[in-house]
Parts: sequence; structure tokens; C-alpha cells
Amino acid sequence: MDFLKQKLDEREALQALRKLTSNMEIDFSSNDYLGLGKTIEQASETGKGSGGSRLLYGNSDDAETLEAWLAQAFDVEAALVFNSGYAANLGFFSSVPQKNDVILYDELIHASVRDGIRLSLAKAYSFRHNSIDSLCEKADRQNGRIFVAVESVYSMDGDRAPLEELNARCVTNGWLLVVDEAHALGVYGPNGKGCVAELSDTSGVFARVLTFGKAAGFHGAAVLGSTVLKDYLVNFSRPFIYSTALPPSDYATIHMQLQRMLDAQIARGELKSRIAKWKQLIGAAFKTQDGPIQIVPALSNAHADALSNQISKEGFDVRAIKHPTVAVGSERLRIILHAFNSEDEIQQLAKCILKVQDFF
Repeated sequence: MDFLKQKLDEREALQALRKLTSNMEIDFSSNDYLGLGKTIEQASETGKGSGGSRLLYGNSDDAETLEAWLAQAFDVEAALVFNSGYAANLGFFSSVPQKNDVILYDELIHASVRDGIRLSLAKAYSFRHNSIDSLCEKADRQNGRIFVAVESVYSMDGDRAPLEELNARCVTNGWLLVVDEAHALGVYGPNGKGCVAELSDTSGVFARVLTFGKAAGFHGAAVLGSTVLKDYLVNFSRPFIYSTALPPSDYATIHMQLQRMLDAQIARGELKSRIAKWKQLIGAAFKTQDGPIQIVPALSNAHADALSNQISKEGFDVRAIKHPTVAVGSERLRIILHAFNSEDEIQQLAKCILKVQDFF
């Protein structure tokens, strides 16, 4: 953490250190030029706009309460909320890895991480999907600080990263593990806290990204880590610094939705039951995963469209995932199972999928 603290100390010496502050009653700071945000506030206290970035007028008690609760709930020192998962990954990877650092990332990592890497001064190399051997081979060629970037559950394939071994290798070698938990939050781990929460030791995890637009059913995201990391992001992460903050009501809604998500043990049990049913019905024909993201492979973009269109005629909303979102030859249908899907719906979809095997 010393490399981040050094940068913060340099800012403080220049009297340029950014800090989040509370708003004053008489507003000469916000971007609410026409007073429309205040009009909403008068109509509904929970409906007002934020008025600016968190560093100007957009900070709020709701934002700070949410971040303090996230840190406590997920057993970390600090949390910083971003407007989206894309902004969180972009903000982290474009600012935290330094010149002469190295980012080693899984070849199937999300586009938001890749875009953050493009803006980084660090060198970056991919390793084969979920391959510890490939990661170590790439790491052996590098000098300097190494960040390892993975998704705990991959958004396009639905498979899990080998986090236990990744964390152990990072601890042993002093690498910094960054885990995107977008598709694990709410589904895996104790009370749905994600895959990192399943680890017996998390000392290799430098940061994790939670997003609130999947299982939590709303929007926004957070980076979890040390207090120094949070302070650094507040000072150097451009997507955080220069974005209008979420409205106060959104922070309160995120808090409420996350609490509902953590308490949703019955729904998690129902989802697990639906996944087991799907695997029972479809497992002989296609590879299945242990989570809600399931894949039916296609032969091309046109083939994926044809499959999706055929299935939609039966009333099922199943979308084609095509190149360039996935590599050529990896086109597929991406099926998301939900706790609210009935067993009959699962059976009917499986029957429909098996029927369109003739299109393969």
C-alpha cells in the first residue's frame, strides 16, 4: 500500500489533496443551474438530484452511510461507490496501476477492465482463461509490481475463477489480486456476499468490485479495499472525480436492495433448485454451469440469431451473444436462470432448446 500512500502524501504536500465534505445550506456550489433539482426536493425529499460530483456538491449522508455499511458488511476497511460497474473498473485500472507496474488479466475479462487497462500507464498481458500455469508463466517474465485481474464468475460463460489458488499464489508472490464480483454477488458466498467471502484467507485480495445492477436489482457499483485505496481513488480516479454523483435517494435504495439481497436466503435456495433442474434436463446435451448463467453454443452470428428467433417464437426471451462481444467461433445463446422462473418454465425452455438441436 506504500506506493499509493506516497502519491497521496505528494498531493498533500502540494495542498492538493481531495476530500469528501458535507454540503452547506446555502448552495453556491452545485450544477443545478435552473434550480430544478431543488424543485424536485420540495416535491419529494427522496427525489432530489445530487447537484454535482461527490467532491463538489454531490456528497451526501446517504452516500457515506452506504459506504460505511458496505465496509462493515463485507469486512473491509473502506468502500467507494461509483455510478456503474463500468465506471468502477475504468476508474480503478486507469489510475491505480502505475508506470512500470504490470497487469496480468484473464483473457475473458470484462470489457470495462480492458478499457481501464488501455488508459493505464502500466504494461498489460493476458493469460489463458482460468489457467494458473499460464498466469505464472507470464508473471515469471515480468519485473516490478504485478496486478492480477479476474472475474469471480465470468459473465459470458458462467464459470468460476479458481480464487483459492489465485489468492494463495498472490500471497506467496506479493501480487495484488483484483476481483470483479459482478455476477457472483447475491448468488455465491455466505448470504450472497460473493466468492471472495468464501475464501479462508483474503490477504491476497487487493480490491474487489461489486456491482448493483445484477442480483441487487438496481444500479451503481463499489470498489472495496483499504482506506488508502479509497483515498487514492477519490484523488486520482477520473470517472469518480468528474462524474455527477448519484442522487441521495439512489444510495438509500442501493442500501435497501443490498440488505434485501443478503436476506434473500429463500430466493437463493429457489435459484439453486432451478439450476439443478436445468442441469438435469439439459446436461446430457450441453455443458452446464453451477450458477445461473448457462450457455448454448452456436456456430456463427447468423446461427445464434436463428436459434434465438426460433426460441422466441415459443415466448422465451433468450438473447444471442455474437462476435465481437465474444470471439469468432464462440457465439452462443446466453440463458439466465432466475429464482422467479417456475419449474414448468424451466422444463418448457429445456424442451424448446432440445428441439432446436436440429439447427446445429
